[in-house]
Amino acid sequence: MKKDFPEKMKKRLLEQRKEILSRLNNQSDEMKSLVGTDESGDDADIASVAVERALLDSLNEQDSLTLQQIDRALARIEQGKYGVCIKCGKDIPEGRLEALPYAGLCIQCKTVDERRG
Repeated sequence: MKKDFPEKMKKRLLEQRKEILSRLNNQSDEMKSLVGTDESGDDADIASVAVERALLDSLNEQDSLTLQQIDRALARIEQGKYGVCIKCGKDIPEGRLEALPYAGLCIQCKTVDERRG
């Protein structure tokens, strides 16, 4: 791995982290407005609000999981372990990290994990 690669990825991870936090904040505002929505409308209105709430919950969950992965990747950078598979200890190719900067597993270990469930 190139010497400056972890620092480059750190900047990218911090940018992604900032975007996710902003998105979560905006989604939180949207959720607050939905909670305040009067549910005395017709069935279609009530169903629409329910669907929007479920969608926002799902998006919040996905963003929260990604945020956790980003934080773990930032910790690995600080520990000097970035780019090393947390399962087998082999180097994770830079191409994989470019595509998924918070990847903690090499492709082989990730494939085995996905097959297991």
